[in-house]
Amino acid sequence: MIPTLVIIFLIGYSIITLEHPLKVNKAATALITGALCWTVYILFSAEKEIVNESLAHHLGELSGILFFLLGAMAIVELIDVHDGFDLIVTRITATGKVKLLWIICLITFFLSAVLDNLTTTIVMVSLLKKLIKKDEDRMLFTGMVVIAANAGGTWSPIGDVTTTMLWIGNQITSANIIKALIIPSLVSLLVPLLILSFKLKGNVERPPESETNGTKKLTPRQQSIVFFSGVFILILVPVFKTFTHLPPYMGILFGLGILWLLTEILHGGKDDEDKHVLSVVYALRKIDTPSVLFFFGILVSIAALESSGILSGLATWMTDTITNKDLLGLTFGLFSAVLDNVPLVAAVQGMFPLSVYPTDHSFWEFLTYCTGTGGSALIIGSAAGVAAMGIEKINFFWYLKKISWLAVCGFFAGALVYLIG
Repeated sequence: MIPTLVIIFLIGYSIITLEHPLKVNKAATALITGALCWTVYILFSAEKEIVNESLAHHLGELSGILFFLLGAMAIVELIDVHDGFDLIVTRITATGKVKLLWIICLITFFLSAVLDNLTTTIVMVSLLKKLIKKDEDRMLFTGMVVIAANAGGTWSPIGDVTTTMLWIGNQITSANIIKALIIPSLVSLLVPLLILSFKLKGNVERPPESETNGTKKLTPRQQSIVFFSGVFILILVPVFKTFTHLPPYMGILFGLGILWLLTEILHGGKDDEDKHVLSVVYALRKIDTPSVLFFFGILVSIAALESSGILSGLATWMTDTITNKDLLGLTFGLFSAVLDNVPLVAAVQGMFPLSVYPTDHSFWEFLTYCTGTGGSALIIGSAAGVAAMGIEKINFFWYLKKISWLAVCGFFAGALVYLIG
């Protein structure tokens, strides 16, 4: 069974990377791969009920991620149809590629620590559509946004799923992880930025202005209310999670409901045609559903590898083979670019109790850094990358050629800063 599962996953993974040459939508491949992995798993398992329970367990976790993604994308789309991002675009006057890249990446880095890397990526990629017209330039900036979002999420306990897992598991504390990783994480972004600064030349071309407020019959007050309410809701999601202990998707859906009610009140006096284009219903229809299904397919495939014991076996083999804890952290980081870092970190948490590596031990700190930033090495190595891939239709091999080497340079630079610090 194990070899069959691995072969199915690798074949599916390969077809996804060859999406453009094969002209096969990656969402279809991901869904087929996920379904086949679970089919093989249950057919070769004697305990069918246990497999079904495992699938139900994973589906609960995955649905939380998908609902969070849908809620965040809907809020961003709603801000967009209200021309809310114009409030930021008009204040970003830089058109030089180098200066604009630094502005965008630094905003992403710190915003990711406050929100999370997935939400921040969705927001920033949507903003880039307003700032850059040329597809090649925008894709390059989007690739850097993925690096910046993952780096920014690493040093904050609410910025990345794996950091949050280790924080909740008491492997790290919030104050210490910020102190230990903010500089290495920043270096992992600054190195790619510096390299690109010597390569980029010229200015970006701004896209033509979108539909005007007059056409949509929006007042500046309505535009501002929706923009600031939407951003405030996104920022409050981590706070909601901390105080209620409910999963983030409950916070994002609660916020979407509030914003939905708010827009209904704001546009209650408009005729149906004008009101529709400004509604949450319209924003939900604009969401790229195939990207969401691709996200689901990838995660459910990896869930099958986790449930069948492949990932925990891989983690055990790595820890038995690689005795140096720093080298082990680097290896886990690079593996997280191919496989989901969440089950890998979960396996490590189970293998090393706090009696072996106590809270805030350097092993946990370095593992947090490596698994948080290592996913940037491939476009499908992180939630931020998968979201960006779907929104901007980035090709796997384009990212591999243009961005991956920058991410790897930053990854090792930040690791070196941590190790010598």
